[in-house]
Amino acid sequence: MTLAVSTAALQGHGAEVATVVIALAVMLGAAKLGGDLAVRVGQPAVLGELVAGVALGNAFLIGIPWFRSFTTNPSIDVLAQLGVLILLFEVGLESTVRDMMRVGISSLLVAVLGVITPFALGWIVGALILPGHSPYAHAFLGATLTATSVGITARVLGDLGKSKSPEARIILGAAVIDDILGLIILAIVTGAVQGADRGESLDYGSIGAIVGKAVVFLFGALALGLVVSPRLFHFTSKLRGRGVLLVTALVFCFLLSYLASIIGLALIVGAYAAGLILEDVHWKDFTERGEHQLEELIHPISTVLVPVFFVLMGMRVELAAFAKMEVLGLAALLTLVAVIGKQACSLGAIGHGLDRLSIGIGMIPRGEVGLIFAGIGTTLMVGGERIVDEGVFSAIVIMVIVTTMATPPALKWSLGRRRERGNAGGRNG
Repeated sequence: MTLAVSTAALQGHGAEVATVVIALAVMLGAAKLGGDLAVRVGQPAVLGELVAGVALGNAFLIGIPWFRSFTTNPSIDVLAQLGVLILLFEVGLESTVRDMMRVGISSLLVAVLGVITPFALGWIVGALILPGHSPYAHAFLGATLTATSVGITARVLGDLGKSKSPEARIILGAAVIDDILGLIILAIVTGAVQGADRGESLDYGSIGAIVGKAVVFLFGALALGLVVSPRLFHFTSKLRGRGVLLVTALVFCFLLSYLASIIGLALIVGAYAAGLILEDVHWKDFTERGEHQLEELIHPISTVLVPVFFVLMGMRVELAAFAKMEVLGLAALLTLVAVIGKQACSLGAIGHGLDRLSIGIGMIPRGEVGLIFAGIGTTLMVGGERIVDEGVFSAIVIMVIVTTMATPPALKWSLGRRRERGNAGGRNG
């Protein structure tokens, strides 16, 4: 009897695993096809992955409803959330604490204005267009506009040979602070929503407590990590076997993510902090014996898990929502304030001869970070109402696509405009 029950349980488990593996086969295959098409037309692969997800999730409109079930599969959702952690860990690895401390006053002001202005504008748009939603939904809408996907801008600057220009240094420096400030705002809004759902009133004291937790965690983790991580990696470098460096880094990332969740912050805050802490010098014992850099080791994992998140986000977009004027109107206003909010940040660029228009354009794309914020919003509820419902999520996705697609040509035009003006001045002289 016991054996029969165990066999039945294994068969049921096997069927669940089979569902997950075929879902992964479909989603990853679609992600790579979509990514290839996007790159061919000069767009980042992430947009192709997102659009591929939209196509899969809405295939029921042409009589193929099967893919829709992937969006409610808890195992797929867990893999997607792991992809988000790996992505934020990678984003953190691209910067260091020293980079954060080195940013000049211009980068700092650009980052601060580039977070506060879109947040306020997004909140105002939410209050005007969605009066029936809670103020928490309006605040979360503002939070999704604070993000900047600077990787897209960095690629364009590199293609144009402008990656060492003063404008590029300001943009890239601001992006580091922008990420941190955006995560703090996300922590504040998420904490306030979770407190409201538990019936707790929102006052200045509770907001201060959330801000305090976020700031203490981020800077406490940075300070402690700078002391602990070199010793941790030096110790593990003495361990034998393959993959020790990669596993050590992932353990560090997952531990900080867990600690962030314990104190009520989003998991991605811990993952980003872990990446920000780690530097090449921490694993020099590994590289001196011929091992690859950590970024190279983590890349195959992100190549598999990160597309799962973007495809899943695309699959949760309902094309039927695009036929609703209120969704299209919200998307248009969000896109407008997304552009205006980041243009306002260029006012913080201090210095003679700076191309402030290009700085503002370079901060526009929301990309993957905006989607991550929106995805978190779909999991939060107050009084049984989702903070980010299907219509709002679809509007945010439109805003992300438009700002991400528009930035490369706009930045090329802006930088080219200045170069042409300089050439004309030279000829006149």
